[in-house]
Amino acid sequence: MGRPAGFEYEEHGDGTVAIRHHGRVVTRLRGGRAQKFLAEAQSGDGQLVMARWTGNYRHGNERTSRQHPRNR
Repeated sequence: MGRPAGFEYEEHGDGTVAIRHHGRVVTRLRGGRAQKFLAEAQSGDGQLVMARWTGNYRHGNERTSRQHPRNR
């Protein structure tokens, strides 16, 4: 487990943003959400931002969180 990798995004002329993971489109953002994503991706860690926006950022810690006293 480690840092997210394999993400990339491309902006289209109509203002949409396609986020890909290992070459497959996992989400498309339009309008205000696309602009908000672009601002965040350019100012922070792009891989982490894309993982968070696609919902693909929790893998690897589920077993650890299952052991937490709050989840017993």
